[in-house]
Amino acid sequence: MKYLRILYVQVLIAIVLGIIVGHFFSGFSATAKLMADMFINMIKMIIAPVIFVSIVLGIAGAGDLKKVGRVGIKGLIYFELVTTGAIVIGLITGNLIKPGSGVKHTAAHTDTALNTAASAGIDWREFIKHIVPENVIGAFAKGDIIQVLFFGILFAVALAKMGEKGSSVIAGFEKINKILFNILHMVIKLSPIGAFGGMAYTIGKYGFSTLFVLGKLLVTFYITGLAFIFIVLYLILKFNGFSLWKLLGYIKAELLIVLGSSSSEAVLPNIMEKLEKAGCSRNVVNLIIPAGYSFNLDGTSIYLSLAIIFLAQVFHVDLTLGQELTVIGILLLTSKGAAGVTGSGFLVLTSTLTILNIIPLEGMALLVGVDRFMSEGRALINVIGNTVAAVVVSKSEKEIDVEQYKLMVENK
Repeated sequence: MKYLRILYVQVLIAIVLGIIVGHFFSGFSATAKLMADMFINMIKMIIAPVIFVSIVLGIAGAGDLKKVGRVGIKGLIYFELVTTGAIVIGLITGNLIKPGSGVKHTAAHTDTALNTAASAGIDWREFIKHIVPENVIGAFAKGDIIQVLFFGILFAVALAKMGEKGSSVIAGFEKINKILFNILHMVIKLSPIGAFGGMAYTIGKYGFSTLFVLGKLLVTFYITGLAFIFIVLYLILKFNGFSLWKLLGYIKAELLIVLGSSSSEAVLPNIMEKLEKAGCSRNVVNLIIPAGYSFNLDGTSIYLSLAIIFLAQVFHVDLTLGQELTVIGILLLTSKGAAGVTGSGFLVLTSTLTILNIIPLEGMALLVGVDRFMSEGRALINVIGNTVAAVVVSKSEKEIDVEQYKLMVENK
């Protein structure tokens, strides 16, 4: 019975119960969605403040702006290299397994939402302008992470330039940070309810029939995700002297919460706290994790590249090597747009297809049902990717207590 008190055990039980209830009591899906949405909203209400405070403490708390700049540049270079790897793996597995072969598409499935997305695409002038908030309070109210990041960086640099005069403000932010994490600890105890609601809603609304129709795409996506995690991320950590398996074991509770809620937001602050306890420098963690949340979306990158190959196969469009290289280049840009656009998945995919102009946009209707079953995978890969990034950058900066890390992560 003592195991029932462990959070990740409770979440695992909730996921199983959610699948059972969703399958046998599909009418419960509306109530289940309410439960899941309330849990996600509780997480979202503190995400923007947590990211803002983390960025301020990461930059102003470090004191040395040159060091902050070096960490930031390292982080961005790492993000681009690993994200490129994710896109390439998505393209390779898509071409090898061919999930779109044999799938028939009927244009009548296209709905209003997709037509709206298709006509909209991403206006890059608007997106760039959108980075700068016209109202800071509004950015926090909307939970617009890119705008919060932008203001947080400016605020932190200005605070750092105050020197000793700003120390009292930094001390105040330290206290606010503790308050926010105390709120998080209270909310995270409700994660089994969120996991149950999320699973019951997904199974109740979409059912298992969707999985049979597009099961090959779903399987291909998860095979690709596992290949990325256990080949690319494994080798990156191995090269730096760490074990991927041990790290995954250390954050297993957070991964189960992500699996149940389909949201990486649900564990963002918790991951940061665990990395600090494992010996990673707070300054590095407070910079890399929030930035990675916007710019290191490995799971999303895999999904986007695989979706393009899938739709090309459905419509019998043979992409040349040059066109696939173009896909890589375009996704390196458009995937970054996912961080600041509501309903980003379909919007970013539509924008990419519009630029390519060789695959019919109405094919995206095929992805509507199965997309929900891939959202858990995207969120899991994004969380694992950002956790690995923080450890690697901390190691490269010699800002990790290796003995503490081994004690907390590898000797458990």
